[in-house]
Amino acid sequence: MPKIASVEVCVARVPLDKPINFSTRQVTAREYCLVRVRAEDGTAGLGYCYAVNKAGRLLLDAVVDGLSHKVIGQDSHRVEGIWQDMYQETLLLGRVGGVMRALSAIDIAIWDLNARLAGLPLYRYLGAAVLDRVPSYGSGGYYWPGKGDKELGDELRAFVEAGHRAVKIKVGARGRSPAQEAARLKAAREAIGPDIELMLDANNAWPDLPTALQFIRRFEPMNPYWIEEPFLPDDIENHAALARATPIPVATGEIEAGRWRFRELLDKRAAAILQTDATVCGGITEWRRITAMASCYGVPTSPHAWHDVHIHLAASAPSVSYVEFMPDDHVVNFRRLIDTQLVLDKGDLLLPQGPGLGFDFDPEAISRYGAKDLGGEEIWRILR
Repeated sequence: MPKIASVEVCVARVPLDKPINFSTRQVTAREYCLVRVRAEDGTAGLGYCYAVNKAGRLLLDAVVDGLSHKVIGQDSHRVEGIWQDMYQETLLLGRVGGVMRALSAIDIAIWDLNARLAGLPLYRYLGAAVLDRVPSYGSGGYYWPGKGDKELGDELRAFVEAGHRAVKIKVGARGRSPAQEAARLKAAREAIGPDIELMLDANNAWPDLPTALQFIRRFEPMNPYWIEEPFLPDDIENHAALARATPIPVATGEIEAGRWRFRELLDKRAAAILQTDATVCGGITEWRRITAMASCYGVPTSPHAWHDVHIHLAASAPSVSYVEFMPDDHVVNFRRLIDTQLVLDKGDLLLPQGPGLGFDFDPEAISRYGAKDLGGEEIWRILR
């Protein structure tokens, strides 16, 4: 029986090359909580979750003080039981937020460990729906100083030339009028043509339904594939109201956790697409529950970011439409921490053939980015 001998955790602090402004916040760095769950024979499974700017310490503390002791000594095949033990142990401080993200990282690592022990890629271990590739959309369209409509169009044409059949851009930047945003959207549509899907991501931009509709009504002629995170994630009623008011499908859920909250989104018809993120929602275990539940409502999943994990989940779930793919590491820079990158082919991501997730943490990168100021001289905290 594959007993878990240790949990190893560190925080890697990776600055952005240049700060990025979302509609409501600025990001200057990503902090990743990296987890290794090691079996008695030395085999290690990997998982991770993320914070922004300077919040990684919260994730590390949740692993060290709240969760690790419920994992060590357990049979790694007892995935559901370990998940329930961790969830119950942290009930007073957990359920969502940093604690649930830490739980997610451990859960991903346990699934990865079991797939590696079986000698199978994770998507095969989970039960594959496809064995070769999954469709991805090109994600970008950020606001940068000096970036106008022409530069945006050039960026999106590059996505299409790489084979993407869908692309995503940001909308809702502070200080921009509905007319300015509509002109930007028109330039994007003209750059990609009528047959490429165009996703819009507002990053919680709008405070209320009337404000959102001032923008949405101008967006509708460009036939967007979805409008993502129009409101704060807790404002489920306005998501539902917007969904009733526009033909543009509403997408949300990237920072939501737990199947119960997703059930509320589904029951209230507040989302036509779920963007459930396994590093946030409760790991692979909870992601699979949520995705299966959503399929009963006829709602597809298109997971948020982190293609290195979500490619496996997409390959194992027929109701996943797209995996989000960013061609560079300007904004999502996790790829700097791992030793193997996915291959993009004609807009699809090719499924890796190695065991488990198909990558390892790069020791040189961890040495460079690992935070040594979070409780000791060593980068990794090893818990036995």
